[in-house]
Order: sequence, then C-alpha cells, then structure tokens
Amino acid sequence: MTTMGCALFATRWLQAPLYFGLVAAQGVYVYKFFNELWHLIHHVISGHADETHVMLAVLKLVDVVMIANLLIMVIVGGYETFVSRIGLQGHRDQPEWLSHVNSNVLKVKLATAIVGISSVHLLQMFVDVHHTPRHDLLWGTVIHMAFIASAAILAYMSGPMAAHESRSRTAKEGVPTAVIPAQRDGDAADRGPETAESAGDGAEERIEAAGFPARKVLEMFDEGHLRAPEPQVITRLGKVDFVTRKANVVLLGGPGTGKTHLAVALGVRACQAGHQVLFATAAEWGARLADAKAAGRLREELARLDAYPVLVVDEVGYVPFDSEVAHLLFQLVSHRYERASLIVTGNRPLSRWDEVFGDSAMASATVDRLAHHAEIITLDADSYRTRRLERSVPAF
Repeated sequence: MTTMGCALFATRWLQAPLYFGLVAAQGVYVYKFFNELWHLIHHVISGHADETHVMLAVLKLVDVVMIANLLIMVIVGGYETFVSRIGLQGHRDQPEWLSHVNSNVLKVKLATAIVGISSVHLLQMFVDVHHTPRHDLLWGTVIHMAFIASAAILAYMSGPMAAHESRSRTAKEGVPTAVIPAQRDGDAADRGPETAESAGDGAEERIEAAGFPARKVLEMFDEGHLRAPEPQVITRLGKVDFVTRKANVVLLGGPGTGKTHLAVALGVRACQAGHQVLFATAAEWGARLADAKAAGRLREELARLDAYPVLVVDEVGYVPFDSEVAHLLFQLVSHRYERASLIVTGNRPLSRWDEVFGDSAMASATVDRLAHHAEIITLDADSYRTRRLERSVPAF
C-alpha cells in the first residue's frame, strides 16, 4: 500500500470512539431496564397495577431488551466489519451471526431487529387501545408495514449480493492445487499460525490436507440414536474451543456408535476455524513414528507435528500394540501434553487400555496425560450398521 493509502486506511480507527459511545448508550438502557422493573414491582406490591398495566410494563421491558440487542449487534458487528477483527474464532460464546458477518448481513440483521422493535411498539398501542388515538394507531400500523417492506427488500437484495461476493472470492482464490496424500503435511510447519483474517480462507485446503477418510459434519450426525451423552454435549464440542485451550477429546464406545464420524466432524470444524489438522488411525501413527525412529529423527518428527494444533488418533483398541508402538504413542501423547490437542477414539474404557498397550505402567502413564485436560465422552448406542441391517431384513 502507498503512504496515502495506509493513512486513509488508518482513519477507520476514528470510528472506534463511536462504538464505545454506543457501549455507554447500552449502559443507559441497562439503567432504564432496571428502573422500569423496579417501578413494575413497586406497583404490583402496592396493588396499584392491573393486568393491562402489567402487560404494558412488561412490553416496555421487552422493548428495552430488543433495542439493547440491536445496539450490541451494531457495536460488535459494526466494529468487526468496519474497524478491526475481534478474533473470536473458536470462542465458546461466539455469536452465530458473527461468524459470517459482513455489511450486507449486518443490514438485514438490523432491519429484522427494527421490525421486532416496531412490533412491540404496535402491540403496546393495541393493548392500550382505549387510550390510544385512532390517528396514532393508523400511522403506527403504516410505519410498521413500511419497516416490514424495507426489511423484505433488503433480504431479497442480500441474496444476489452475497452470490456476487462469493463468485468474486472464488475467482480471486483460483482453483486449489491437488494435495498428494503422501505429502499432504509437507509444508504445514512452514506456514505458521494463521491469523483471524485468513481463518475462513483456505478451509477447504486444510480439510483436504487433513487426510480424513471421508468428509463428515456434525449436522449429519444422528444424535437420536444415542442413549448418552446428551445432544448439548455434542453441540458444545462443536464450538472446538478445546483447541484454543490445548485440551483433548476422547471418544469412547462400541463399534458403529459414531466415534469416527464425530472425530472427523470435529476435525472439519477445527479446519474451518483456521487450525491445521492431521488424521490417521492409531496403527498408522505407530508406523509413522516407527519410521521416524528408524531414521533417527523421532524428536524432529514430534516437533514437526507441533505445527498441527489438532491430531486425530482413530481406532485405539481394535488391534493391540506391540511394545515399540505402545512406547511411541506414549511419546506422542506426552510430547503434546498441554502443548496441543488430540482427538482420540477407542472401543474400550480408559481403565482397560492396559489390554491395548500390553503394559499397565505404560497405559497408566498415557491415560494420565491424555485425560488430564480432556473431554471424555462415552457414546452409548446400538451400532448404526446393525440398525441398518435390521431395517433391510424383511419381516415374515
């Protein structure tokens, strides 16, 4: 950028005080809300409030809350769009609309909020219709319909505009180059951590390079067949905040309960949040580390894997490890302890991992490090393969 361009671009920070001014306005509405609430409680206790009075007071409270919601959308969304990135990717409380916010989406959200506020105002008029002039009712209805029409027009226009932006972005990025499976992680260590600005860009390349056996997403996961855990546990994991905490996820359960599906889906979410991910089965990880050890570069290989905030280790427990592989997997878990995340799937409870490692001391040390900062989820369900087979067998 030229000096003039940099100077002009820096003027965006002049808007920052405006958003902090809106934060002060948010505080005024908080005061107004509790002031109205206090008056409502006082009138109810003193017996001076009838049903209509209570309903009108509650509608005023709702009105204040909706205006405050509108303010927070303008403050957070506007600052993120026009001033600077806030960097909430992976945060467990990131608003749903902020992950794809832009000026176009923000306008539609604001228009929808204004229609909601107008609806509350109109409802207040109709609730207190005996004390509202017909002139006010008429113009209140007309203004409300105008808000609805403008919001509908904005929503209609946002479709072609979003499509145009998507086509422009695709044309700018070009066609991604193919990734050779044997070299899919060849340059991850050189790329370094990604910024929040680039987290959304290159997500497909990260997903392709991760080596997932198939693309799975959380929306495709059938939570209805689970007896445990509760669906909200899966939803919470889907926020992938465990990556920023450098914590692990351990998915346990019998065959066909969806462990690999969830592991891949969480890996895909992590890729979409801007993180590098690498997937392999436990046997494949053992073979990879054994090759590195044989070449005298095990320490370098473990350090190289630090470039990946998330490693997925699938199918622990299906095949017992020999002593060398067990020791190598222990080193992998130990090296990443409190340094980066692992997503591990297994068909046996952690208390029985000595059967897999063939050494109770090695298994205990591995489980101790793996489970210390971990979400341990046991999937209790019938195998989806068995259920599909039962549905396909005709009844006689």
